Amino acid sequence: MRFSVLASGSGGNACYVETEQTRVLIDVGLSCKEIERRLELLDVRAGSIDVIVVTHEHMDHVKGVGVFARRYQVPVLINRATLRRCKKIVGNIPVPLFFNTGDRLGFRDLTFHFFTKCHDATDPVGITLSSNGCKLGVLTDLGRSTPLILDSISQCNGLVLEFNHDPLMLEAGPYPLELKRRIKGPDGHLSNQQAAELLRAVVHNDLAVVVLAHLSEINNEEEMAYAEAEKVLRSGGISDIHLLVSRQYEPLPLVDLARGGHV
Repeated sequence: MRFSVLASGSGGNACYVETEQTRVLIDVGLSCKEIERRLELLDVRAGSIDVIVVTHEHMDHVKGVGVFARRYQVPVLINRATLRRCKKIVGNIPVPLFFNTGDRLGFRDLTFHFFTKCHDATDPVGITLSSNGCKLGVLTDLGRSTPLILDSISQCNGLVLEFNHDPLMLEAGPYPLELKRRIKGPDGHLSNQQAAELLRAVVHNDLAVVVLAHLSEINNEEEMAYAEAEKVLRSGGISDIHLLVSRQYEPLPLVDLARGGHV
């Protein structure tokens, strides 16, 4: 299994995952043209994508879903509540494939697990993808951790995890008070410290790579997020996990979980 975070942040989110038989986009929060460009940087043809998975209906996750799905006739895995809420944005989807939150669903050589998460959307989900002994968790746009979330992402070999904001930067920043309350609320976004505690709860010896994701450009800094994650690993005596930071404007190089998180 190999993966790349193509884009991460309030300007648009997308993640690419490939196995021997399947190529997946998790969310398409950029324009179709920009997704095509970023896939090309990874030597991946846009037309080779087998399925799109949608986590929730916010614009920064679904902006390009409809255009990409229609252009390449790609099926879209989505729950019904999410599709109802984003129908005006995505338009007609040629092949909708519906799942229920909580489902484990086989698709070619992949197993998806869609688990509920705490975010201010209609029926938002986190995702794990398992294939051939590798398990990847993708968990962003999250206000708080829960026992279900911890159980769902346990034993992952790779983890894409939200490190959204630094609380002091958020408080001192330019956002309106109501937006600040939303971000730090129980259905908002994880702070660096909250994300680090979540990571502490699930870290284990077979976790090869952790990607810090959805960093706020206004209320966070890469160095601060990285330091919080590194502190968790250091305190646990773990030194061989690759820590990466995803970005808004460029894709990460492909990460190979089968080779221990080699980039």
